[in-house]
Amino acid sequence: MLLKLEGICFSYEKQILNNISFSLDEGELIGIVGKSGIGKTTLLKIIAGLKDPSAGNVFFQDAKVLGPMFNLVPGHEDIQLVNQDFALDIYHTVEENIREKALYLPRKERDELVVELIDLVELDHVKNHKALILSGGEQQRLCLARALACEPKVLLLDEPFVHLDGKLRSKISNYILKLKKKRKMGIILVSHDGSEVLSLANKIIHFEKGEIKRIDTPLNFYFDSKTIKEAELFGDINKVKIGGKSILFRPNEFELTKQNKLSLKVKFMESEFSGAYFVNHFLTQNKEKIRLYHTEILNETKEISIKKRN
Repeated sequence: MLLKLEGICFSYEKQILNNISFSLDEGELIGIVGKSGIGKTTLLKIIAGLKDPSAGNVFFQDAKVLGPMFNLVPGHEDIQLVNQDFALDIYHTVEENIREKALYLPRKERDELVVELIDLVELDHVKNHKALILSGGEQQRLCLARALACEPKVLLLDEPFVHLDGKLRSKISNYILKLKKKRKMGIILVSHDGSEVLSLANKIIHFEKGEIKRIDTPLNFYFDSKTIKEAELFGDINKVKIGGKSILFRPNEFELTKQNKLSLKVKFMESEFSGAYFVNHFLTQNKEKIRLYHTEILNETKEISIKKRN
């Protein structure tokens, strides 16, 4: 076991974290998903040794992670946090910022790693610019490159893709996944958007009001959400009532041809082109608004059957 949290609590005028316990294994990526302002960032700072918990302990490879109360310079050398604070050397260049985090390597390997990371985060055009004059998005990418240069055993990512376009996000995600496998690095990725972590995480923790509500696989969270609030964190969800019972289903959990106990009469309203599919909007016989994904416009559809994945 790489990392273990036992009963972590944190309060500051009010309770922010309450009894947080989970573990992270080598080569595992855990996604923590929940709305903004519910303590996710505070939790990462406690794991990194940058904050002291009010109660509970964090263990890295069975040794307790100590916070600022016990360390003159807070933080743990094997645990790197990438968040919105950036913590850059603002009067150093991009290249210098990354290089200073790789001083443990022989010069040739260090130079190669710096070039590799500058290319990864696409900062070659500003590699000789001081961090002070970079945009917010560029500073975030530099912060990520610095963390990766340390070759940490645990990488903590706080909303790491918020300033990235789709292409760069995919490039960096793939690089991190390869590193996770190669180095057996443990990763915790925090996001308010569950769809960001579905393809990356081995397991997901649903966080709400400073507490763990559920720990499960990405597949189960997506196709077997327990509440409408939980379901909405991971993408579009439909809610209908059939036989007096509320049914949640994703826009791709339906069939056009087969009838079953979960059949619905529907009325087509409009369609939107979304690239890989059309988003078809319908009203049910109970006037419930639903969305269905399909490769075609379903303007002739009068009835569907819900086909739950789980």
